[in-house]
Amino acid sequence: MIDKKGNIIKPDFIELTRYAKQFSGLTIEKENVLLSVKDEVAPLLGTVTDNFYDAMNDIPEAASYLEGRITGLKQTHLNWMNSVFTGPYNEEYTESMYDVGDIHVRVNLPVEFMSGGVTLICNELYKIIFELYGEDSVKTHNIISAINSALGFSLFVMQKSYNASVDEALNKFLLITGMSEALFAKLSSSFNATKP
Repeated sequence: MIDKKGNIIKPDFIELTRYAKQFSGLTIEKENVLLSVKDEVAPLLGTVTDNFYDAMNDIPEAASYLEGRITGLKQTHLNWMNSVFTGPYNEEYTESMYDVGDIHVRVNLPVEFMSGGVTLICNELYKIIFELYGEDSVKTHNIISAINSALGFSLFVMQKSYNASVDEALNKFLLITGMSEALFAKLSSSFNATKP
């Protein structure tokens, strides 16, 4: 984020962590569920990463963002997949996810790639969880619920970077043009009112 004087402002990551946990339903109990299965799940996460990038590479709109970068991206993704099961979901994790979102913004990655990507990841993780624990429906449910919360938390934080980039672009525009927010809002509403 950037203020009206052009200074970069980082969000309050303690507050953002609290906020994201409320929306995602991520609790300490769910974090503990993820920790309890990490040793069995971790050896299979490379497959999740490989399948994720295979699927992304098959989407023409996404393939150009991956070209020549797959090896590095896969390592970063695998590290993140491991952190999903180890946490902790604190302000450091929140800041790292915010920074990932910020990187996605800087490379002009469309925001829908993140939500679509999380869906692809969930599908792959669910396969693993059902293979490992499918005979225990309660445990399987608890693990999937924890995964949903953890990935929802991560996505929520990454998307906050996109919101901040829109605010930053507006603030830069206002700073460069010298236009007030009130005038911009009035012009914007006038424009919207004249659209058919």
